[in-house]
Amino acid sequence: MIQLIGYMDSPFVRRVAISLEFLGVAYKHRELSIFRDFDEFRAINPLVKVPTLVLDNGQVLVDSTLIIDYLEQYVAGRSLMPGNENDHLKAVQHVGTALVAMEKLASLIYETSHRPPELQHQPWIDRLRTQLGGAIDLMESAVSNHQGRWLLGDEISQADISTAVAWRFSQHIEASHINPADYPALGEYSARAEALPEFVACPLTG
Repeated sequence: MIQLIGYMDSPFVRRVAISLEFLGVAYKHRELSIFRDFDEFRAINPLVKVPTLVLDNGQVLVDSTLIIDYLEQYVAGRSLMPGNENDHLKAVQHVGTALVAMEKLASLIYETSHRPPELQHQPWIDRLRTQLGGAIDLMESAVSNHQGRWLLGDEISQADISTAVAWRFSQHIEASHINPADYPALGEYSARAEALPEFVACPLTG
């Protein structure tokens, strides 16, 4: 069986897990930390990167976008991205924005939690938070202005999965700097997404 390795406190791991649920692909979730379980993780994947996906033939994949693309093309046989060009372009833009938010949040964790205080560079932290704020603002605008239940209509897509995962992670990590009262549309949108069984099956941990 396919193995997904990493904790759900990584938005990249959670994004893959929720996508697996929507695609109906069976998998085993193995919780290993790139920090606490470094040696055990390295024995599986010398890159020590989450998410790591181990296929049933033993091949190893990394990077959430590449993993999802492979699963859609060669395992599930269907995509969570829209089929027509216009909506596909919009979805790519939404996913890109969400991934930037995730990346900046991850960088903030490394900078503020894993670097000694005397080595932290406040201008860099401020810059990361500015970039993160830009991504969150774009996400709020997108969910405020869409028509239909989800970003691209009444059917959920990867754009929604990624946006909802990014917002939930921001509240887990940076709630003191990202006030949910300033983003009411994202709050309502996130609550609807998190209530779906595919999201409930992949709770944010850590």
